[in-house]
Amino acid sequence: MREIELHDIKPIVEIVEPSLYFFLATSLAVLLLVCVLFYLIYKWLKNRKRFNIRKEHLRLMNLLDLSDAKKSAYSMTFYGATFKDDSPRHAEMYRNLNLRLEDYKYKKEVEKLDRETLGYFELYREMCDV
Repeated sequence: MREIELHDIKPIVEIVEPSLYFFLATSLAVLLLVCVLFYLIYKWLKNRKRFNIRKEHLRLMNLLDLSDAKKSAYSMTFYGATFKDDSPRHAEMYRNLNLRLEDYKYKKEVEKLDRETLGYFELYREMCDV
């Protein structure tokens, strides 16, 4: 048998179709975006409920009952120590306040806080920020 040549059938030609590469690049970009979005949501949820000791001590300092001089002197010394290292000004003010409050700490019976000590207390409270 003799082979007949076919003149109308062309050989197979490679067709360059970049749509597969576009699809893979788009899928990778979307996957990366979704991963970043999940990471940001995770970080936000994790930090949302984090306990902030500075915020809590500032809140407690603002709620102090100044009618009980002895208890408020101890409490102010404890809560104020959280903020004393913020700046040299804070450290100096904390030291001055501590010196004023010593008159109210180590005695069995103490009188009410005087106006000058209350002024130092209010000034230090206003200086503190979270």
